[in-house]
Amino acid sequence: MRHEFDFLVIGSGIAGLSFALKVADHGKVAVISKTEVKETNTAYAQGGISSVTYAPDNFEKHIKDTLIAGDGECRPKTVRKVISEAPDQIQQLLNWGTQFDKKEDGHYDLHREGGHSEYRILHHKDNTGAEIQRSLIEQIHQHPDITVLEHHFAVEILTQHHLGKVTEPWMRDLKCYGAYVLNKQSGNVETILAKTTMMATGGIGSVYHTTTNPLIATGDGIAMVFRAKGIIENMEFVQFHPTSLYNPVERPSFLITEAMRGYGGILRTQDGNEFMHKYDERGCLAPRDIVARAIDNELKNTGDEFVYLDVTHKDAEETREHFPNIYNKCLSLGIDITTDKIPVVPAAHYLCGGIKVDLNGESSINHLYAAGECSCTGLHGANRLASNSLTEGIVYADAAAKDAIEKVKHISINTRIPDWDIEGTTSPEELVLITQTNKEVEQIMSYYVGIVRSNIRLNRAYDRLEVLYRETEQLFRKSIVSQRICELRNKINVGYLIIKMARKRKESRGLHYNVDYPGKLEL
Repeated sequence: MRHEFDFLVIGSGIAGLSFALKVADHGKVAVISKTEVKETNTAYAQGGISSVTYAPDNFEKHIKDTLIAGDGECRPKTVRKVISEAPDQIQQLLNWGTQFDKKEDGHYDLHREGGHSEYRILHHKDNTGAEIQRSLIEQIHQHPDITVLEHHFAVEILTQHHLGKVTEPWMRDLKCYGAYVLNKQSGNVETILAKTTMMATGGIGSVYHTTTNPLIATGDGIAMVFRAKGIIENMEFVQFHPTSLYNPVERPSFLITEAMRGYGGILRTQDGNEFMHKYDERGCLAPRDIVARAIDNELKNTGDEFVYLDVTHKDAEETREHFPNIYNKCLSLGIDITTDKIPVVPAAHYLCGGIKVDLNGESSINHLYAAGECSCTGLHGANRLASNSLTEGIVYADAAAKDAIEKVKHISINTRIPDWDIEGTTSPEELVLITQTNKEVEQIMSYYVGIVRSNIRLNRAYDRLEVLYRETEQLFRKSIVSQRICELRNKINVGYLIIKMARKRKESRGLHYNVDYPGKLEL
């Protein structure tokens, strides 16, 4: 089956849905989601969305905080763009019906998180992402020119590769014509042709065993663009959130928002001692990379499996009011956070690298945009400042929408793209191979490419993953397409990119810490 649209959006988080809403008055839009449109990384975001709102805060302070967290790897033009345009895009969210918490006097109740010098985090209780997702979905369903295709999985983006052999000059002028998409209900791979494609597939957390991401976060967009010869960068900078709830039987891990440390939460070892002051003068409000490494070091020194986050000294009613979801989740496990300390452990949380895009959000492949966590704009550098991610997603969705609206007028649908070829494929007889390989990938990445790395660990991970890559590609070529094998393939591609770029970086910077290169190179 073939479909034609002016705009194809792959992913349904804040970046994908806000882009869709902004371009929908200029053509037909398809939004595809591999599960339900509500199941996204955005929906899991607890803390909030950062923006300069009231004095004494200002753009220069927010810019400085972002650059410090990014550890010399941010693109200054991107940082200024996102932070200066954030208030207008926050207003757009409000216009779409998003609600942020206010104080009794009508002013927004702003939080402060690690690395921020001022209170600037707008939030809705402790489920800000879910509130943004709710408002965007309501708007999407009201627009007559937006078609939402749930339970559709993007397999590959379409480029000149699908028209025959690509010669080297073509490689420098690749164009995207849409995507091959698996209709999970029919089992058929459909051809969706589009003048413009937005990649907004979210993160890569499920490449690791312990992650706060939904398990659908398998790096699909990054892997598809990589296979299409698009430019991917900064994949070594994987952010581990310092505080996920320690509960080994649960996956993904439940996130304990950084706002809880901004609220006054104190990190303690199991014997009750504070420890963050030993690592950074900002204590528990140091940037995430520093806090995660500090916890990792304490756990290795003590042999414990978790540390505690303590808010028992705070007013109990205020704690329940500010963090209702965290309170109820912990209570369901027998932990009353107003009287009991919360066991926490770092978990893979956010990728600062991804598909390289310009200031308009366009990738190195023409007519292909990327926004949100799968993109690399240069905002985060080597380490994302807390709550800058949702801000980046909506600002770059706006930039991409403006650029795409102008360019789509001069783009035609490429009808020469052939349909998906299923000749010679069969259903895989041993699904256990996919299941077991998937576990191996997660273990390799968690054990060898985690918070602290070394050359020998990275080399071992590379060698192990290379074997799994060859086995999986062979299985993919002879198998009927399924989400399980595609996700496995994507996770292996993403793992390879992380390892490759980590091996190349001969220093420790931001989220990438290698014990063989403990210092930084001068930029």
